[in-house]
Amino acid sequence: MKKSICTLCAAAWIILTAGTPAQAATAAKEYLTPKEIEQIQDAQEIEKRIKIYLEAAALRLKAAEDRLYGKESAPGDPLEFFSAEEMIDGYYQIVRSVMLNLDGAFQKPSGDKEKFGVALKNLKDSMEKAEKSLAILKKMAEEKRREELWNLINKAIDVTGGAHEGAEMGLSKQPAPPKKKGK
Repeated sequence: MKKSICTLCAAAWIILTAGTPAQAATAAKEYLTPKEIEQIQDAQEIEKRIKIYLEAAALRLKAAEDRLYGKESAPGDPLEFFSAEEMIDGYYQIVRSVMLNLDGAFQKPSGDKEKFGVALKNLKDSMEKAEKSLAILKKMAEEKRREELWNLINKAIDVTGGAHEGAEMGLSKQPAPPKKKGK
């Protein structure tokens, strides 16, 4: 039986999905915009789909930071009415979706391993950037004494670490790309 690259992540994911009732209410709200959903549905290749998810996740972290700095969204922005807490929860949901998509792609025997490797590399790089952003957000939540936000950020930090580890492990198991012959 084939083992998933996200085996380590799966245990963390199960633990992290058990939340408080307040978090469950926040999770009920759609975490992707209609445009993002459409782009994801149109992206059949795993590396393209993961890229869209990761861009959406990074946008949520940036929006959460803007909210904490008191910066308002532009009128008509699809994230205009979301709080910093909802942004962090959305980020968490997106990273979980990325992990599930990668796990599903890995399980397909006919999957394109090169595109899968690109998706893993993008995940690894994005999670490294996200870890830095989340550390800043955590400090801001502490300073502003926003306990629910701080808890959500810690949850996001955990899933980010699990995704990063899963990406590194998956990349280590990927075959080396073919060497290009020089002239």
